[in-house]
Amino acid sequence: MDLQQLSNAVVAGNAPQAKALTEAALAEGVPAGTIVNDGLIAAMGVVGERFGCGEIYVPEMLLSARAMQMALALLEPLMTEADVVSRGTVVIGTVKGDVHDIGKNIVTIMLKGSGFTVHDLGVDVPTERFVEAIPEFRPDVIGISALLTTTMPGMKTVIEAIENAGLRDQVKVMVGGAPVTEMYARSVGADGYGRDAGEAAEQAKRLVRASE
Repeated sequence: MDLQQLSNAVVAGNAPQAKALTEAALAEGVPAGTIVNDGLIAAMGVVGERFGCGEIYVPEMLLSARAMQMALALLEPLMTEADVVSRGTVVIGTVKGDVHDIGKNIVTIMLKGSGFTVHDLGVDVPTERFVEAIPEFRPDVIGISALLTTTMPGMKTVIEAIENAGLRDQVKVMVGGAPVTEMYARSVGADGYGRDAGEAAEQAKRLVRASE
């Protein structure tokens, strides 16, 4: 089966077609890892590039993310069975006091589409939960999201708590969200910053490579 068709369906945001093509590929005996690498990761790479260039916007990206989710729902159990090698592990969440999750959810899909294992802590996440997640999941990267200027200081609080727990050298920290800038990321001690979902996925790849 030509996995380019699946890739095109995800880019176009056609969830039913993406699901049907994934089922067809599995029926033909195509390994789950091959479908992910050649169909889904390739698609989300295109989506990330187009979003970064301003060719598509959040609504289109959400449609692609939904198509990606439908395909991944079929593949993830098989990927575990097939012991598909993960690019790395990311724990992600929105800081305490902030209940916005659209951006975080898109980043999660982009990370999964890029081959990462992702543990989503959700929204309004207490500082201590981020800290507890490090020994629990042993992530390579912690992703901290905030959409409000009033909750942005929570990023620094989380990073300081990780340092105080003696865990800072075990994990890279990436921050993002509409009001967050690269300068702000540096000021709070983050290792990386994602301006948008596509950049966040690329930044996660760079952080994992740098720690190898």
